[in-house]
This record gives sequence, structure tokens and C-alpha cells, in this order.
Amino acid sequence: MPSPSLAVVIPAYRVAPLIAGVIARIPPEVRHIVVVDDASPDDLQAILQTVTDPRVFVVQHPQNRGVGGAMKTGFAKALELGADILIKIDGDGQMDPALIPQFIQPLLNGEADFTKGNRFADLAVIRRMPLVRRLGNLALSFLVKMASGYWGVFDPCNGYLALRAELARRLDFQRIDERYFFEISLLCEVYFAQATLCDIPMAPVYGEETSSLSPLASVKDFAPRLLGRTGYRLFMSYFMRDFNVISVFLAVGAPALLFGVIWSLYYWWQSLHTHTLTSTGTVMIGVLAIVLGFQLCLQAIALDVENEPGRRRR
Repeated sequence: MPSPSLAVVIPAYRVAPLIAGVIARIPPEVRHIVVVDDASPDDLQAILQTVTDPRVFVVQHPQNRGVGGAMKTGFAKALELGADILIKIDGDGQMDPALIPQFIQPLLNGEADFTKGNRFADLAVIRRMPLVRRLGNLALSFLVKMASGYWGVFDPCNGYLALRAELARRLDFQRIDERYFFEISLLCEVYFAQATLCDIPMAPVYGEETSSLSPLASVKDFAPRLLGRTGYRLFMSYFMRDFNVISVFLAVGAPALLFGVIWSLYYWWQSLHTHTLTSTGTVMIGVLAIVLGFQLCLQAIALDVENEPGRRRR
């Protein structure tokens, strides 16, 4: 059986001093290297013209579209070239091309359809993180877990990834973001293809920094979209594609929890302004609704964790 065709896609923007070095370190097993010049304002094109590697294909955007837009173009070109496995690395040298064999091995072994780097597998890296950054990353990770359905992911903004070409062809690229939300939105769309995800431990290569994005800023910017993606995923998975016990728990639990919170807040506000005590029965209605709704939603989350694509295969 012939070896699978590997294609590396590099979104390039303001990386002219580094891009040649990144290309030079890509292993010979990679058949195609697609560099997408995302309207870079530096001398990127001049540098690329000095690269003599015959594997390199350069695609140029007339206007900047962001990392997601560049990756969409790059994936399309890699598929056009007949690639079987698509690998994404950045052109700034922060992703070691020597790790490519580790990223593609689970795909070749049939253990996964999608692999993603995890810079936080080593506890020593987490301990070196400032507390604020650590809390921000935890909050962002939890929101991504809910939105994507991949409850085992912990480094959601890591852009080092690889996926099968047949998986890429099944994705709805219209729903994948063209800016810095790209990696997370890709993860959310991969879920609907029921792709098995595998984390690949990797060390950060830029000193004390653990991410090019601030986790706290990402939480603030991404939270509304992640909550929207969570609702969309749950609705599509448990009310449109299927209807099971999770659907029942959500259909009963979420309204009960919402009712209990609104009921309790209303009578608390009324008691506060009228200076009268709320009856025990009225209080218990809100408490029971909150407890019941919370328990049902918690059980739905537990079952949703078990429904993570590929979890039973691991």
C-alpha cells in the first residue's frame, strides 16, 4: 500500500524573517507544503522566491482574511493536490515541524481522525503560569468543552493540528471562523462529523509564554460565541439529529432551572421592597425547581461527556 500523501499548510502573515527556516525543518515525508500569503505587508513574497524546495506551493490573498481564511484556502489547495492528511503549523517558528510524525501517527493507526497539540500536558508548564492566566485558560477550556463536545480538550487555542482529508471534506467551512476563533470553531464543526480527537503533548517553545492569545481576553471575546455554539450543538445533537434521555433531561431541566431562578429572584426582590417575609411554600417552589433543574442538567452533562465522539473506542 502506498504511503499516504501529507500536506502541511502554513498561514503566513508578518513572518518573512522566519518562514524559510520553518519550511527547511519540515520532514521529507511531507509531500506538499502550502504557504498562504495572507496579504502580508512585509517582504514575504521576496523571501518565498528564494526557497528552492520543490514541495512548496504559494497561494496569495489580495486582502487579509485572517488565520481562518488562510487555512480555508490552504486546505482547499491541499485537497486539490490530493493530500490524504492535512497538517497545520504556523510560520513563526513556535510549532516544531519535527513533531509532525507524532501528530500523524494516531491518524495512520486508525486511533483518531483529528489530532491537536496540548502544551499543558506537563504539570510543570501549568505551575509556571501566572494564576490569572491559569484561571483564564481553565474558564476558556470549560467553555470550549461545552461548545465543542470534546470534554477532554485542554488547550483549545493551540493551532498545531492534523486531520484526515476525508474529514476535511465533510466539514461545513461556512461555519468556521476566519479570524482567531478559527481553531475553536474548527473543533466545534469536527464534532458534527463525529471525529475522534487525540491530544498530542508538546512543549511550548517561547519561554515563559504559554499562548499567543490572552486567555482572559479570549474568555471575554469568545464567551458569547461559545455559549451560542453550545446551544446550537445541543439542539442539533439532541433535538434534531436524535431524541434520547439527554433530550428529556435538557427539555425538563433547563426550563425548571430557569423558572426556579426567576421565581426566587422575583419574590426576593418583592420581599426586599415590601419589607414582608415570603411564605415558606413560595420559597420552596423556587428551591425545588432549582434543585430539580440543576440535577437534571448535571445528569445531561454527564451523559454528554460519555457521548464524546470516539470516547468508547479509546
